[in-house]
This record gives sequence, structure tokens and C-alpha cells, in this order.
Amino acid sequence: QVQLVESGGGLVQAGGSLRLSCAVSRRTPSTYNMGWFRQAPGKEREFVAAINWSGGNTYYADSVKGRFTISRDNAKNTVYLQMNSLKPEDTAVYYCAVMRGSWPSMVGADFGSWGQGTQVTVSS
Repeated sequence: QVQLVESGGGLVQAGGSLRLSCAVSRRTPSTYNMGWFRQAPGKEREFVAAINWSGGNTYYADSVKGRFTISRDNAKNTVYLQMNSLKPEDTAVYYCAVMRGSWPSMVGADFGSWGQGTQVTVSS
């Protein structure tokens, strides 16, 4: 099965930047569409961004569009989420996942092999 490990979270001030990484097990084929989700305490998990297997197609939640950029480096088996102009409302645990359903999707049920998550905290 696919194994995903997120990293790069931390504590930043509003307006700051972070880059999250999602390491994909090298035994996993490089043809998976991928996505990032986030979940704040007391809230349901929400879609953030998705990228197709080659990296040529991406889409974003309206709340992060223009501030976040999803990318991937298949040679390194890694998917990234560059987060700029961070806001306190971006505070959440961020998860990467494999898109199991058909492209495109923003529905959590269409994703699987969730990583353990990485905490992002943005202070006011």
C-alpha cells in the first residue's frame, strides 16, 4: 500500500510562509493524483489543493487560491504545498492523500492513504 509522510509544519506569524512536504513511498508508482486537506479543531476536514500525476494540472480551494501552490517532484517522490501570506484561519493539521477517485475531486471520500498530518499554527 501507499505510505505518505507529511512534514514541514510549524508556528509562524500571520503573513509568513511555510512549505509542507509529503513523502511518498518509493515502492508506490509515480502515477497518483494527489491532494492536500486540512482540519482545524472542531471542524470537518476540508480540501486545500490537488495535483495530477505529472504536475501539469492543479486546482485549489477558494480560501487558499493565490496564496498556496501545490507542486510535485516525482524524481524525489515528494508533493509540496508552498503556503504564503498565511492567516490565522489557516491554522490546522494538514494532510496529504492519494486521489482514488476520478480527476478532479475535492471530496475526502475520493482520497485515501492519508498521511499522519503536520501541524500548522499561524499566530495573529
